[in-house]
Amino acid sequence: MAADSSDPLSTGPCFAFSPGGGRDLLALSSADGRVRVWETRTGSLRQEYVPSAHLSAACTCLCWSPAGRPGADKEGPQKKKRKSEAAESTGQFDLLAIGTAVGSILLYSVVKGELQSKLVSGHESKVNCIRWHQNNGCLYSCSDDKHIIEWNSHTCKVKCKWKGDNSSVNCLCISPDGKMLLSAGRTIKLWDLETKEVYRQFTGHSTAVTSLIFTTVRPPNESQPFDGITGLYFLSAAKHDRLLSVWQVRSEVKEKNAILSFRLPEEPVFIDLTVPESKEEPVKLAVVCRNGELHFFEHVFNGYCKKPLSSNSVVEIATSGKDGDSTPKPVSVLSAAFCADKQSLVLVYGSTIHPVMERLTPNSSEPRRCLIRDIQKTLSLRTETTVTKVKTPLVSSEAKTLTPGFPGHSASIKPGSSVPEKAESKRKKGDIKEASIEERLGAMDIDIGNIKTKGGLPQTDSFAVLLVQGLESSDSDILNKVFQTKKDTLIKNTVARLPVYAVIPLLHELTKRLQGHPYSAILMVRWIKAVFTLHASYLTTLPDLIPKLGTLYQLMENRIKMLQKLSRFHGKLFLLITQVAASEKTQASADINQTAKLVYEEESSEEESDDEMVAEKDSDDNWVEEEDDVEHEEQSDNDQDMHIDKGINGDSDPGNESEEE
Repeated sequence: MAADSSDPLSTGPCFAFSPGGGRDLLALSSADGRVRVWETRTGSLRQEYVPSAHLSAACTCLCWSPAGRPGADKEGPQKKKRKSEAAESTGQFDLLAIGTAVGSILLYSVVKGELQSKLVSGHESKVNCIRWHQNNGCLYSCSDDKHIIEWNSHTCKVKCKWKGDNSSVNCLCISPDGKMLLSAGRTIKLWDLETKEVYRQFTGHSTAVTSLIFTTVRPPNESQPFDGITGLYFLSAAKHDRLLSVWQVRSEVKEKNAILSFRLPEEPVFIDLTVPESKEEPVKLAVVCRNGELHFFEHVFNGYCKKPLSSNSVVEIATSGKDGDSTPKPVSVLSAAFCADKQSLVLVYGSTIHPVMERLTPNSSEPRRCLIRDIQKTLSLRTETTVTKVKTPLVSSEAKTLTPGFPGHSASIKPGSSVPEKAESKRKKGDIKEASIEERLGAMDIDIGNIKTKGGLPQTDSFAVLLVQGLESSDSDILNKVFQTKKDTLIKNTVARLPVYAVIPLLHELTKRLQGHPYSAILMVRWIKAVFTLHASYLTTLPDLIPKLGTLYQLMENRIKMLQKLSRFHGKLFLLITQVAASEKTQASADINQTAKLVYEEESSEEESDDEMVAEKDSDDNWVEEEDDVEHEEQSDNDQDMHIDKGINGDSDPGNESEEE
């Protein structure tokens, strides 16, 4: 029982061991979209399948069909089979289910070496996990479209489809008796396959669950119903979670928390375990972590355990140092699975293009075990070299041969020796005098005057020469020296002087480095931009451009999809930082002493009204006095005018007349 896929949430490689104790076959899907089937005992490649849409619809998950499943002979078109095919198909693992990124499922026949059938019109998004039913031959799949589908593998049609979670469903697992289905997205749900109803829910992971695997401490009793099984457990692992949780399925006491957990240094990517035959026998776990280490656990499921358990043994692999370098380099473990004896493991490590397989027996007494392996020597011994006969073409004396090379070296070369005929005749006569440099360059049809000019022969220390040398010899030191430059003008000039036959190897090297450290992408993107700008006309003439640049296209497309999510995350993070800074600034300003140094108090309203009334009274009195003064002045003026008029008219006052008399 193994978790077949390494990580349903990533686009990395997928692994699937053939069911049974032998673990004879390993299905592996690499980043180039090819599905390869390897023999674990010999380490040789058995079959290779390239889907027609392997670039646009990459493989996301793999799953082997169970051996001896009913109705295996009824699949596909109804036609007569040969006796050899019938004998060959019995007792072997025939079909391999391949999930794709566009929602379709491919059924590949390993025995025939061809595509058996295709399941379409089911999922609308990427298929995350596939599981075969061990009894009825049905196929169960989950996807990012939040649904779970039950397929009829005979008719290749949807039998039942239901919503599994509010978010994407990442992984599935079928119970040993075939009556229950375990699904996981943000929450883990246990479904009844007959009614398609939720039997139980388990919550304990803060991130999306990536792996599920059932185990039984005691073999189930077929006479009892499934609800009464007390020895049924399952393990779960989540993304960015360093704990492997163990849950117990029982109807009497429905526990909400995990009964125990295993501590890991990194996130698990591949899990396999052994099924014990009795309660006293421990359960053995082989967990491959993302850092490339294999952790071996051995524990008896007999109750709760509060503290997480550490691994009994850790296995890591390193390469032997090269000549003059005694420092070994680590090698990543890709996957591991237990054999039929429950003691030995099939260990897969190295590269996904050509992995190395080895059978190993873990030792619990050794806490850490480092295996030194020479991978290059192992691959050279297993690789079969083909011998071809090389024929030398017949070239006439008048023909000119164009040889590829650097600018200045790609001129026409006359067939025969590069030494002139005169020098050759002198050499035959015994003259030791050799040809001069001018004569040799003249034989190569190279103008001597162009050597001193700017467009002459390239120097040996130029970046274009170093780049081609590094690509042809696969020397990482030379390539690192060239790719570390950050000047755009130097990059453009180097790419412009690059010969056309080195363009595709350069793109392959840039793609490989783009998949490495994130900081290397800043430099590699500049080189890729220069190549596509300066050599676009040459690339468009290649008939097989799509398979050559498919990995680069898929890598760039995946990173562009992540750009929008990262920009949203950057905006939210910037908003939170500004809010925290603003709150700290307000708290700092609130601590300042705000006691006033001067207080101004206004007078009461009653005093203001009294003063206003007094002021108004004074103003009224003054106004009355002013009016009286005006009237008095007007009356005196009138009397004076009357007196003047009387004098003019001869009238006088009687009193005055008597006085005069």
